[in-house]
Amino acid sequence: MIAMQYSVVLDDPHDMAQIDHRIADKGPLFDGYPQLRMKAWLSARRQAGVPGSVNLYAPFYLWATPQGQTDFLASPPFATLCRDLGRPAVQTWLPWHAELAPGLAQARHANRTITPISADADLAALRAQAVAEASDAIACGALAVVNGFDPAGWTQLRLQLWKQAPVLEDAAAQVYAVGHVSLPTA
Repeated sequence: MIAMQYSVVLDDPHDMAQIDHRIADKGPLFDGYPQLRMKAWLSARRQAGVPGSVNLYAPFYLWATPQGQTDFLASPPFATLCRDLGRPAVQTWLPWHAELAPGLAQARHANRTITPISADADLAALRAQAVAEASDAIACGALAVVNGFDPAGWTQLRLQLWKQAPVLEDAAAQVYAVGHVSLPTA
């Protein structure tokens, strides 16, 4: 598996209406997309009085194989995104653990944290902790949890999707609205 996300910063509130329309139109077209285990169509809106908050379009993908990712990045749908919104930088992570619960299509909220991994960190212990945290989150109602790491930048990823807005303990978490979840077809 491989996880990836790109974020496009948008300036105008009108842009967010276009993003909502894009998600509504294109989201169902990705249901059953080859090699895609999950695509969460994520967005965030600038919040008045919150320093650093911006309007974002930031879909998150979980690919069954790296080939699925590379095929997508060379596809007409990604070329259309680049034409419409500019070519985004694509972040990737190697998943330590991914858990997708029944009812995932009902997710409406997401949170993501990216934290640095220190040079002396025990990667096996971090992975074991990520698996335990994923199980705890699922037990608390999360519909999906993806934990992974980026060995190029030595960062750790945690993404969680929820039906109800969760109470977040990490103030550094990026919070998103989920407009659609694309999943494999039966």
